[in-house]
Amino acid sequence: MTIELRNPHSVLAALKQRPEAVLSLQIARTKLEPAWRDVVALADSLGIRATSLEATSQKQSGRRPATRETHAVAMVKEKSFTPIDDAWELLSSQRLSLWLALDQIQDPHNLGAILRSASFFGVQAVFLTRDHSAPLSSTVYDVSAGGVEYLPIVEVTNLSQLFEHAKQRGLWVLGTSEHAETDLTTVTLDRNWLLVVGNEQHGLRRLTLDLCDMVVSIPSHGGVTSLNVSTATAVVLSQLSRTAK
Repeated sequence: MTIELRNPHSVLAALKQRPEAVLSLQIARTKLEPAWRDVVALADSLGIRATSLEATSQKQSGRRPATRETHAVAMVKEKSFTPIDDAWELLSSQRLSLWLALDQIQDPHNLGAILRSASFFGVQAVFLTRDHSAPLSSTVYDVSAGGVEYLPIVEVTNLSQLFEHAKQRGLWVLGTSEHAETDLTTVTLDRNWLLVVGNEQHGLRRLTLDLCDMVVSIPSHGGVTSLNVSTATAVVLSQLSRTAK
C-alpha cells in the first residue's frame, strides 16, 4: 500500500530510513521552502528524480486537502509494523529505557503528534492496539514529522499479554489518569518504564488501569484541569525521558 505525504520532514525521514520505499516525488513550479529543497537534494543524490506537480492536479486529485499550500507530494510505501520479538531485542541490560503503549488512540492527529513526541524523547518502541485504533494513515505520517520512520511500531491484540511480557523483562507499567491521586513528579526514574496512555474520550480502560504498577496524573496549576492526550503524553515522556541514559 502507498501513502501520500505532504510534510517535507516526513518525506525526508522516509528518504533517510527507507529510500527504496519512496516511489515518486512531485514538485510544484514555485519557490520551495528550505525543508523541501533538502528533500529534493537528498532524493536527487539517491537517484530519485522529482517531476512537476501541476497546481490543477492538486485540486482534482480528490485526495485529502492540505492545511497550507502544497509545494510537493511524495508517494511512499507504507511502513511495516515491527515484530514484537524484534522490539524486545532493543531492551538492554546496560541502560535504562522508555517504552510507550497506546490504548485505543483513535484520532490520527493525536496519534501522529504522540509518535512525534515519542521519537523526540527517545522512546524505544511504541505498541498500538490492533482494534479501535487509528490506522497509520498519510495524516499520521505527516503529523508525526518523521516519527513513524524513526520508531519501531508494534501492533498488538492484547495489552494484558503485552504487560505480562513487559514485566517479565523488567519493565514497570505506568498508567495515566486525570483522576489519579499520585503526582507524576513523584515517579522514580531508576527503572525501565512502559508508559500507557488511553483513548481521547474515555482514557484507559478499567482492565488496563488494574494492570498498571502505578497510575499518575499531571498536576494542574491553572483553571484548565486536563490536557489533550497528545499533549499529556509529551509532558509525561519529558519527565520520564531522564531514565534513558
